[in-house]
Amino acid sequence: MPMSDLVRPAEHGGDLAMATATFGNPQNGWLDLSSGVNPDAYPVPELPANVWSRLPSPHGVDELCDLARVAYGVPQNAALIATPGAQAAISMLPRIVEPRRKVAVVSPTFAEHARAWTSAGHEVREVPNLPGAGGIDVVVVCNPDTPTGRLFDQNELLAMADDLGVGGGMLVVDESYIDPRPRQSLASDAPHPALAVIRSFGKFYGLPGLRLGFVFGARRLMGRLETALGPWAVSGPAIAVGAVALADEAWAKTMRHQLVDQARRLDDLLTGQGLNVIGGTPLFRLISSLNARRLRDDLARQGIWTRNYSYAPQWLRMGLPATDADISRLDQALTAISADSQDARTGQQ
Repeated sequence: MPMSDLVRPAEHGGDLAMATATFGNPQNGWLDLSSGVNPDAYPVPELPANVWSRLPSPHGVDELCDLARVAYGVPQNAALIATPGAQAAISMLPRIVEPRRKVAVVSPTFAEHARAWTSAGHEVREVPNLPGAGGIDVVVVCNPDTPTGRLFDQNELLAMADDLGVGGGMLVVDESYIDPRPRQSLASDAPHPALAVIRSFGKFYGLPGLRLGFVFGARRLMGRLETALGPWAVSGPAIAVGAVALADEAWAKTMRHQLVDQARRLDDLLTGQGLNVIGGTPLFRLISSLNARRLRDDLARQGIWTRNYSYAPQWLRMGLPATDADISRLDQALTAISADSQDARTGQQ
């Protein structure tokens, strides 16, 4: 793939400014379904004033990381560090890997991975499946993938890490969407010397604005990453909220079941409207349609913002509606779009 394709302009969900600039302000406000973020966010506790007025303490970061270790099931003999969001780890990891490496990013996937490794000077290829280790130093994979939701076999991933490790390479696994399926995580294998695992806090807990994430893996690599991030990488409010949320095992267990139910309900709505759901995770669904871009625009005109992909114009990604009212609004919008399309076809006959 040409290098220019790897540094194409960023495409992300949640850009309501762009939606408004293109389609105006909806009368009833935007229903933002463009991001794969839990719409039922963890209730933010009341925070003590000193989390705003003091620098974060190392002790607070250590406690947060201890709670994350328990919540994710990371063994004590693996290193775990907190980051200001998963994106910080995605951006920083390629910069601490030396010398210049040959990198394979399993795609289509989150475009920031290829962009980050390319920007750091590495030789990057996007590949459709896990490659053979020959001629490759680093493999990057999202598990589950976004936007397809594809899950990779854990044993296959570990075998890839074994192969890469022989030549001093590594496997980077982005588990930003793994929380609803914790048994699929490689957390228990984090001590592997050729493995680095990235976790997002904000997606599952519905608090992306908090900017909190974690990375775990071999101690030497994590130490270099922690040094590169510098002191006070994670804010006091993020430490305080993250600690409370990660300790709330009952909330996480209930939420996993709830998200699966919500995704199933959304599937029922979409298929009932004649749409083809081809993938996704419990946090978002992926639709395939020859008219995906037009469907995105038609929904936007009714105040519902979804996600298209320039590299796959037949795809439309849709996050979970938060409430019954949101489900009803989406259903009514799709019904109106279908009726308008039928009227247009009838008028052409």
